[in-house]
Amino acid sequence: MRHALRPAVVGIALFLAACDAPAAQEFAAQQGPIRVVTVARGLEHPWGLAFLPDGRMLVTERPGRLRVVDREGRVSAPLPGVPEVWARGQGGLLDVSLAPDFERSRTIYLSFAEPGALGSAGTAVARARLGEGRVDDVHVVFRQEPKRNAGQHFGSRLVWGRDGNLFITTGDRGAKDDAQDLSRHIGKVIRIRPDGTVPPDNPFVGKDGARPEIWSYGHRNLQGATLHPQTGQLWTVEHGAMGGDEVNTPRAGRNYGWPVITYGVDYSGARIGEGTTKAGMEQPVHYWDPSIAPSGMTFYTGDRFPAWRGNLFVGSLKFGRLVRLVVDGEKVTAEERLLEGLNDRVRAVQQGPDGLLYLLTDEENGRVLRVEPAR
Repeated sequence: MRHALRPAVVGIALFLAACDAPAAQEFAAQQGPIRVVTVARGLEHPWGLAFLPDGRMLVTERPGRLRVVDREGRVSAPLPGVPEVWARGQGGLLDVSLAPDFERSRTIYLSFAEPGALGSAGTAVARARLGEGRVDDVHVVFRQEPKRNAGQHFGSRLVWGRDGNLFITTGDRGAKDDAQDLSRHIGKVIRIRPDGTVPPDNPFVGKDGARPEIWSYGHRNLQGATLHPQTGQLWTVEHGAMGGDEVNTPRAGRNYGWPVITYGVDYSGARIGEGTTKAGMEQPVHYWDPSIAPSGMTFYTGDRFPAWRGNLFVGSLKFGRLVRLVVDGEKVTAEERLLEGLNDRVRAVQQGPDGLLYLLTDEENGRVLRVEPAR
């Protein structure tokens, strides 16, 4: 459901907030001191971030708004034309991504919790054209089936493979056993063509009882995804229950175990599944216990932090930090936890065209932050 405030009123309020002098905080890091600068503020639970070719940003707000943030931090009024969303619990307007041919086509993709019958909802992805101050030609290209009456675990990150196909991460929607059921999109990585049709080399094409859109399965709630800059391999991060957050490299047709194997336990303290390993099920590249509540991830490839080149960065909702992982092939060899004392839920992590890292904080008064060398 869309927010009830008039767009012009909201836009003026956010414009004034964004024009305040930007706050900056300095933090220690192994590579030397870093500074976090507030680029924009006053966003309501921002979730997804994509950079436009001119350096402006598209930012989603979970209640159902898409905004443009310019290079000076000014926040636009909500862009009309966004699809209706189911803005309850963890649902709403979630990720945003530019099509690979955006400069020609002006096509964007939005993931969101789509309302269904009798109060149900499911993860969906819409293709649209970014017009002048609005969104046009909206067409849904993927719908998670079945929809459920639950407010959690929508997944929703969007990543383009090098072959031009779109990866969509989903969650188990609170129905954990469905993550092992190939007849349902629940708890899966999805792979589709830009128009929503199925690539013929998807692993379950032609298999009876399986959804052909499925790429991998056995996932709990995938809220971070990115491509490795050298190999083009998909990397994901997903929430465990109490502990068991995982970094994975999902490959075609493979089973990542949830809820049969996990390094976490239920919130009651009860055991989940059969243990931590089982034949035919993949082990994570890395896991956290206790949980950091990971969301958003990117590999760093820029020049502003030479010591970080090739490292993987993951946001932490639980601790309000940025986690740096040193990667050798598909092994994590070291971890550093940055921004201790930030105390904001880090929802999204992206590298900007300036070679700096940008974060979204998922708060009622959420911010766009820039991470830069302190000197």
